[in-house]
Amino acid sequence: MELPLYQVDAFTSTVFAGNPAAVCPLSEWLSDDILQAIARENNLSETAFFVRSGDRYQLRWFTPGCEVDLCGHATLASAHVLFNYLDELGETLRFDTKSGELTVTRQKTRLSLDFPARPPAAVTAHPDLVTALGGSEPLEILGSRDYLVRYKTEAEIRALSPNMEVLKNMDRFAVIVTAPGADCDFISRFFAPAKGVNEDPVTGSAHCTLIPYWAEKLNKTTLYARQVSSRGGELFCQLKGNRVEIAGHAVLFLKGSIFL
Repeated sequence: MELPLYQVDAFTSTVFAGNPAAVCPLSEWLSDDILQAIARENNLSETAFFVRSGDRYQLRWFTPGCEVDLCGHATLASAHVLFNYLDELGETLRFDTKSGELTVTRQKTRLSLDFPARPPAAVTAHPDLVTALGGSEPLEILGSRDYLVRYKTEAEIRALSPNMEVLKNMDRFAVIVTAPGADCDFISRFFAPAKGVNEDPVTGSAHCTLIPYWAEKLNKTTLYARQVSSRGGELFCQLKGNRVEIAGHAVLFLKGSIFL
């Protein structure tokens, strides 16, 4: 069996930046074991698989270690492939996922994701969380799917060097760290070692929590964000009630074939 494979750098307009995602279009679903094995072999933070269903697509995402319920950059990458290499002519794509219907719309040079908002709430933090992150005392710790840890400055975020072995034991999916940005509204980093991704370069799903949080803090609904991993990426964000709009660029790095 030969399957097409694309690798796209998402939330960037240049290769070797943003977040690389593998995209694997399928004519029909393969077994979960094979999907997970392909994602493990790709060894990227996410591999996206989709199957056309009428005028829509069923979409799933896998890290090297597990299937996840929501992924922004691999959705952006999938839309980039469909619009630019698989001859989709419409302006909006509709995906059926574990997080319900998600849409991606062409927006001049960018693609815009419509995702659910996941506002953070008060939580009792894991006793090892702050120590595992290895930085100064944070200003605030909240939670949604992930922990959201707020620091005072961008410099503190950039200086963090977490103990990934300890972070693996957290009682949340992952850990978002964030602070106001020097040249943007806010910056972040994202750590998910228990899911096979020590640090994700640019994380769309984290912004489902970051956007409502910073919209309230800054009293504005249109926000410009940067994720300050070593690769880096930029996100153009808007809060729309119980939904968030996350827009960005994407660029193809490679295309090829998988042989099974």
